[in-house]
Amino acid sequence: MYELDEADRRLLRAMQSDSSRSSTDLAEIVGLSQPTCWRRLQKLRESGYIQREVAVLDRELLGFGAQVFALVKLTTVGRANLAGFAEAIRALPEVVECHVLMGSADFLLKIITRDIHAYERFFFERLSSLDGVQDITSSVALSEIKPPTGVPI
Repeated sequence: MYELDEADRRLLRAMQSDSSRSSTDLAEIVGLSQPTCWRRLQKLRESGYIQREVAVLDRELLGFGAQVFALVKLTTVGRANLAGFAEAIRALPEVVECHVLMGSADFLLKIITRDIHAYERFFFERLSSLDGVQDITSSVALSEIKPPTGVPI
């Protein structure tokens, strides 16, 4: 496994804040030559430290005003089929994140819809009708204080 040094960490921090920068710009920010910076970026990608590069979109400008977090508890029978539930969740575009939990709930979902009425339809028509769902506790996010865009390296 490729071992990170401080220059790699500076490079990863710079990439997390804006991955659209050129290797020349990144090299200047992190204090490396452009060829060295480019080689390190390639090594970080090949080693899996950089999994992919994406654009962070403004959901509200795109018309998605509701952000809901849902704790999902499965029945005992449903827990036997965690993979089936996970597969069903992957097929729902409204669910933008899904985490398996330890504790009283089995999954934490981050759901984005156009508005609360759209979430209500999604809840009753799709989410609550999935096989094995026993209970869903939903919390509507009022605002976002610290968006999830990076790892604290």
